[in-house]
Amino acid sequence: MNHFYEETIFALSSGRLPSGIAVMRISGPQTRFVIETICGNLLPRKAELRSFKNRNGGLIDKGLALFFPGPSSFTGEDCAEFHLHGGKAVVDSMITALYDFPGCRMAEAGEFSRRAYANGKFDLTAAEGLADLIAAETDSQRRLALQISSGAQAQLYASWRTDLIRARALIEAELDFADESDVPGSVSDQVWKQMGSLAEQINRHVRDGKRGFIVRDGYKVVIIGAPNAGKSSLLNTLAGTDVAIVSDEAGTTRDLIEIKLDLGGINVLVTDTAGIRETLGAVEKIGIERALDRAANADLVLALYDLSNPIEMLSDVASDNVLRIGTKLDLVHSEIAGYDLLISTSTNVGIKEMVEALSQKATEATGEISDPLPTRRRHMELLSAASIELRAAIDDESAPLEVRAEYLRRASHSLGRITGDVDVEDILDVVFSQFCIGK
Repeated sequence: MNHFYEETIFALSSGRLPSGIAVMRISGPQTRFVIETICGNLLPRKAELRSFKNRNGGLIDKGLALFFPGPSSFTGEDCAEFHLHGGKAVVDSMITALYDFPGCRMAEAGEFSRRAYANGKFDLTAAEGLADLIAAETDSQRRLALQISSGAQAQLYASWRTDLIRARALIEAELDFADESDVPGSVSDQVWKQMGSLAEQINRHVRDGKRGFIVRDGYKVVIIGAPNAGKSSLLNTLAGTDVAIVSDEAGTTRDLIEIKLDLGGINVLVTDTAGIRETLGAVEKIGIERALDRAANADLVLALYDLSNPIEMLSDVASDNVLRIGTKLDLVHSEIAGYDLLISTSTNVGIKEMVEALSQKATEATGEISDPLPTRRRHMELLSAASIELRAAIDDESAPLEVRAEYLRRASHSLGRITGDVDVEDILDVVFSQFCIGK
């Protein structure tokens, strides 16, 4: 890919100030000149303690400096790092000094990674995995992001694309050299058998994509119930603090309130919703509609029932993954049946068992993360497009071989767009804008 960028970019890559250390990263054709001016010559890939001076010789700070000559660097260009003391004045002085060099400017969000991609240091899926690794909050997110950023996903798609290109080549060879003795007759039967196996692999991968979405975006749990069923009390108990208003007055919760839990290394998003009931209030009615909509798109619904006054409302909920939970157990002394769990937020009875049930449900939904999974909407759309084209090539037996070969070419093209091997200029801005400045 090897693009050349005339401007040299720099940015603070180490996060919010003040801090113990601040890392200023530089990349571009002026890097070597900047280093020599600010701190003198450096040996490649060796950290050296140096004094940092501006172009007028004024001392900025004293710290470590490193030089990474291109193409053996993160971006593929000459790169450098200045490790400064993490004070705002120190960093501002270094930024001012760097601006004094012609052709040097502050980097935009994701620009270092975009240059690395443009210079062939990694593919588009690896770049997305790197962004996910930086944003990872749980262990499962970290492990999946590491797998993708390492290139495992790209290798899988590249192998499928190779199979498609080879199949197309065999079909076109049969078309072009049908009369030649060194071309095996009717290779089509063998090709279509192999393509059938590939289609099943891709379809299975697409089906597994939901697990990737859950790991990356979180396992979505929605609490529903009639007014005063104990929804907000349960949310506060799970959060360990008062995040929702608890009141005996019906209709108190009118908007969606969400908390994050880390259960067994999985990000679990729990949402409290408005109490479901017949109402004439316009605002409360909107809240109930939002509750039912969120429940319909949830991975798990916790349907709460006040055991002292259970009101059935599941007929309104479009979800097939529901846990029926009886609440306010401390107020009931008779035999109780018909519920998956019984809890009391006042005495904490049953809360541990309920959290364990949530953790088990989330673990079952994500499964074992041993294979690279699609984690983004564009992955799923392009994989589905490839699957449709491949299926058309296999099933349309009455079509001329030229047409079926074109189906295979289009399937290969869709896979290539995932990794950025073909025609992806329209999505580069979207992908790299998700990075922080300095990465």
